[in-house]
Amino acid sequence: MKNDENNIDSQSLINNWQQVSEQMRQACDKVERQTKDVVLLAVSKTKPAEMIAMLAQRGQAHFGENYLQEAVEKITSLKAQHDRTTIIWHYIGSIQRNKTRDIAEHFDWVQTVERDIIAKRLNDQRPADMSPLNVLIQLNIDNETSKSGCLPEQLPDLIKAIKDYERLQLRGLMIIPAKADTDAFARTKQLFDEIKQRHPELSGWDTLSMGMSGDMTEAIANGSTMVRVGTAIFGARNQL
Repeated sequence: MKNDENNIDSQSLINNWQQVSEQMRQACDKVERQTKDVVLLAVSKTKPAEMIAMLAQRGQAHFGENYLQEAVEKITSLKAQHDRTTIIWHYIGSIQRNKTRDIAEHFDWVQTVERDIIAKRLNDQRPADMSPLNVLIQLNIDNETSKSGCLPEQLPDLIKAIKDYERLQLRGLMIIPAKADTDAFARTKQLFDEIKQRHPELSGWDTLSMGMSGDMTEAIANGSTMVRVGTAIFGARNQL
């Protein structure tokens, strides 16, 4: 079945997903890690709900979205049409204050929390009948002015604030390192472990989201528990 809009057929989509999954397995084997300990987040931004449904029916559980309006439309559509399919939705885009309510109401995870004001709004706007929202702190590990994220020296204060929010579950860190930074993964893993030791009360501190299509092998070797892959699965991104 050909999907002309996305220039990919269903079999190619499944093959791509299987190849990425196999690449992850090989990366885990290389460093003697269990494949089950690394989650594949399929980044489905700009891709139609039908493609997400195809992969969800094959067992892909986690999907990441950057654009809120588009994501909410897909989440609503898939919930109505595929109520038996379990999809775990991650928001991985930038967060402005006017976006927090929709994010809090529709997503299971948010990977891009970088300020207390955003965390507080997500906490306050998370519906009481939903489980706590899983959040990751986006860390600007390289102090790049062009990138979002909390600076390493700001982490202690942000962690202190978030851990007391009852409607949030602080799970770990997310990074998008500079391409030239060859040890960003190792430094982030060290920081992640230090926080875990320093804050035994953070019972859910278990997630290190780092690595994408081009560097997932290196990220997994350095302790990543979640890799974010889009183009290698879905094909070239559509322009919105």
